[in-house]
Amino acid sequence: LFLSFSLREKLKSIAQATYAHSRNLAYFVFTYKGLLAAQSRLQGKKIPFHSFLAACIGGWLVFGDNNPINSQIIMYLLSRILFGLSRLAVEKGYIPQPKQDPFPLVAALVWGTVLWLFEYHKETLQPSLQSSMTYLYEDSEVWHDLSDFLIYNKRTDSK
Repeated sequence: LFLSFSLREKLKSIAQATYAHSRNLAYFVFTYKGLLAAQSRLQGKKIPFHSFLAACIGGWLVFGDNNPINSQIIMYLLSRILFGLSRLAVEKGYIPQPKQDPFPLVAALVWGTVLWLFEYHKETLQPSLQSSMTYLYEDSEVWHDLSDFLIYNKRTDSK
């Protein structure tokens, strides 16, 4: 959305990304459930490792190609996994229950880190994040009128 494409190109890109995202999720679910059923049938029962193994194989096959859609899905899942593992570590007693909600600290560290990376090591960030941050933190230095905030603030015409 933060790239300087025409509205038609943006809509086409959104439709293609939505299709690829839903197709990959459908392929993954089919692969995962099929492998889960096969393992259960072969061993005569379902065990917890089956889920992990089926998901690893499905993840490799379906999401193993490093492209923008898969990258977004993996980053989304990674953030949820980190939160889930943190909660599990507290639940199991591996780490003590925090006396205060740790979320404000996590938010501060995440934003501090991402903007430091953006300012000094931009090339290390994922391209779509680079684009959106460039729009928000660099392109916003110059604006012409309200349309800059509603459409896109890089003029291609002579307005």
